[in-house]
Amino acid sequence: MQNPDPNQSEANLHAIDYWQVLKNRYGVILLTFLLVFLTAAVITYVMPKKYESMALVEVKPIVEVDPTMTRAAGGTAVPMTRQFMNTQFEIIVAEETLELAIDKVQLETRWGENRKTVIALLKGMIKTSQRRGTDLIEISVRHRKKDDAKIVAQAVYEAYEERRRMIERGIRDDQLKAIKGQLQNKSDRVAELRKRLMDIAEKSGIIYWETEKGGNTQGISSGLVEIAEKELYQAKRDKEQLSFQLNKLLTLSREELIAVAAELPEVGFQEYYNKYIEAKRELQQMLAQGFGENHPDIVMRKTGITELEASLERRAHNVRDSLKHKLDLLEGRVEKMQEVVNAQKEEGTVTARDIQEFNIARKEYQTALAIKDNMDIQYDREKTKLEMPMTNIVVHQYPQIQDNAVSPNVPLNLALGAVVGLIFGVGIAFALEYLDTSVKSLEDVERFLKVPVLAVIPKDVGVLHKQAGSSPDAEAYRILRTNIEFNRKNPEDNSITVVSGGAGEGKSTTMVNLAYICAQGGYTTLMIDADLRRPRLHTFFDINNSVGLTNYLTTDLLLEDVILQTPVDNLYFMPSGILPADAAGILNSRRMSELIKDVKQRFDLVLVDSPPILGVSDASVLSSEVDLTMIVVQHRKLPRNMLMRVKQAVENVGGHVIGVVLNNVDVRSDNQYQYYTSYYTYYAPSGDESPTEQSQKQTAAAAEPKKVTEQDDDLY
Repeated sequence: MQNPDPNQSEANLHAIDYWQVLKNRYGVILLTFLLVFLTAAVITYVMPKKYESMALVEVKPIVEVDPTMTRAAGGTAVPMTRQFMNTQFEIIVAEETLELAIDKVQLETRWGENRKTVIALLKGMIKTSQRRGTDLIEISVRHRKKDDAKIVAQAVYEAYEERRRMIERGIRDDQLKAIKGQLQNKSDRVAELRKRLMDIAEKSGIIYWETEKGGNTQGISSGLVEIAEKELYQAKRDKEQLSFQLNKLLTLSREELIAVAAELPEVGFQEYYNKYIEAKRELQQMLAQGFGENHPDIVMRKTGITELEASLERRAHNVRDSLKHKLDLLEGRVEKMQEVVNAQKEEGTVTARDIQEFNIARKEYQTALAIKDNMDIQYDREKTKLEMPMTNIVVHQYPQIQDNAVSPNVPLNLALGAVVGLIFGVGIAFALEYLDTSVKSLEDVERFLKVPVLAVIPKDVGVLHKQAGSSPDAEAYRILRTNIEFNRKNPEDNSITVVSGGAGEGKSTTMVNLAYICAQGGYTTLMIDADLRRPRLHTFFDINNSVGLTNYLTTDLLLEDVILQTPVDNLYFMPSGILPADAAGILNSRRMSELIKDVKQRFDLVLVDSPPILGVSDASVLSSEVDLTMIVVQHRKLPRNMLMRVKQAVENVGGHVIGVVLNNVDVRSDNQYQYYTSYYTYYAPSGDESPTEQSQKQTAAAAEPKKVTEQDDDLY
């Protein structure tokens, strides 16, 4: 069966073990959280306080006038698009606008900086935004001084309003200039066509005269004498009527002249007169509403009325002059018609071609004249309207001084510091977990080493033979003893060396406790302290270390001279002896091999303590001499690649790894190991014990020597 991919298994483990990572790394998370939170608090504390003053304005689009006068009167407005609002934001912070604001409140003198620096400071403190769901613009200014914030905010919106008015005035002037140019071209065209018409009429002998409704002609045609006589009669009547109107106009005052002229059928005069009357009525209403004589709107209205009145008077005089001209024309016409009637009978008629040419020229002239008159009326109307000041910016909120500082936002900064600190802490915790290649679980051991985990030893387990009464810690070693029995393929393989990858993994303590449990189980057990670098076993039993293994290997001493009986039944101990100069050479000897064979026959179980296998070569030598090798691995300490090198070092010398002891496991934080140590609950003190019995046990435990833990074994 194919083995699963280690990387895939590791990924699955991380996916379902997030909570475990947080529990194991809570110290890093807490430290990171505190550092980031305190940093945010310090930064917030040292940040200067800033106060905000805000103006709320409504910006109206600039009206564009159609120079061709083909659209409806009043022009069109630029639509309020997102680009329009963004453009206004840029105009507000443009250098031209800021320079106007600087000049208004003399910021250069107030702040003691040059203009370029003041502009840069203003750009940094001015913030523009569009209020959601409206066309309102918020112009806010933040400054360390309350008064300066208000003054700058007011100066900025006033400068922006002034620039908008300048821009609009320029646009209006350009538009009116273009309209005036078009109107002048139309006037020149009308004059040209009129001259051409009159030339054709003179050439063709056609009598043409203009009236308010157009123009009349009289040609000489044979057979039309009767018609000519009727027209002559009508011309005489028109002359008399026109003469009466003219005499009446000459005797009227200015106001009467305007009123009477409005009733005349002059093109566009009545409409213009109605506008004049309406303007006067609106002026009276405004005065009735309480507006003063010097109010801008009253002055503006009076100016408009004066202009309209002057225009009407000018037009009335033009009408009177026109009537005079028409009267002259009619008099000439009557005379001419009389001559025509008399001459028509004698001379005949004009040719049809001349009449057709005249009609075409007359139509062109009348069309151009109508267009020109309409443009003249529209120009006067638009000029009057555009000359009236328009408010394109409406202020809905003037800048005010806020008592509370808006920056720094202490609650927000601290909340962000807490959130960022927590996120960073969790991120660092998972990063460390990802980078941590140490052994974290039983699956790590079995996946990488392909050997079983014989036992899980909890954290802070003491030396069992120095503890009073029945200790729950002993059950872990009973499990270890049982697993050793069932994992030995050959019952005669009773010599085991205990190795570790590095110092401080609890190898010696594990071996002493295992030997104690085996001795309690009826096994005659021998412990050999073969760690000739830093021997440790003799300290567990308070035994002299002067005579032991090295003495036996280098002299002719007997085993009885170096094997000592411990206070524990069935448990024997061989100290290390005097430390030699060449430990590996002494262990890799024929006498050492004979020693192992001899003690295997005398004892049921032989446990050999060795130095760390990755540090020195002694452990490899011992692994080749004994039957089995047991590796002690401290939880979350040794990297996996080093653990694999430990096994490889044993196998390279022909040793056989029986299994691994996972030591120093914190079962309170690593939930996956709690079911391995459920015997703690089972061995908890029973409620049936009397207080006296519990007191006696506590007294006996206090009388024992200080408990030696795995942490005391860190020198190894």
